Amino acid sequence: MNILFHMYLSGADEELLVGNFMGDFVKGPLDNTYPPLIRQGLLLHRKIDVFAQSNPSFQASRLRLPTEYGLYRGVLVDLFYDHFLATEWTSCSETPFADYLVATRRIIDQHLPIMPVALQDFVPVIFNDLLPSYQTIPGIERALRRMSRRRRRENPLAAGGAELSRYYHELQGDFALFTPSVRRFVADFLASSSPAD
Repeated sequence: MNILFHMYLSGADEELLVGNFMGDFVKGPLDNTYPPLIRQGLLLHRKIDVFAQSNPSFQASRLRLPTEYGLYRGVLVDLFYDHFLATEWTSCSETPFADYLVATRRIIDQHLPIMPVALQDFVPVIFNDLLPSYQTIPGIERALRRMSRRRRRENPLAAGGAELSRYYHELQGDFALFTPSVRRFVADFLASSSPAD
């Protein structure tokens, strides 16, 4: 759940941001339930996820992690990339990180009624606990423990923070290569699609 990265890639459009933010909580075909720009944000979220799964830098990060994490390696990389984005925020945005979170929370709160109930309930945790903690390794470790408890099946996520420390510089290098490529992908997608698509 790379929430921060998805928000960041949404740019300045509020409805696109809302759709991208909701992406992990909206499954199945996209119909006219949501306004066009929110629907486009939902589609963008899905496209970014598919892009990441086939991107060489993202895959390099995933394959650095021990095989015992299995399919959860991608989940770990998602969160690790959010960490790097948070720690390098000043080079990515002119808006201070704390101010960005406040402004984004305001937008999300304005659109809460259209969001799935599970996400509505989770928004305070996201903005009060998770995102502010992403700038530190202990914060990522806490987020992974929380994520592990939220899943019904037994999983290794709670131990994943150790891998961020172990492969920090290698993962950071992968992130540096991934970021410009995903930004180009998003720009191309938005230039070639319309909210009504």
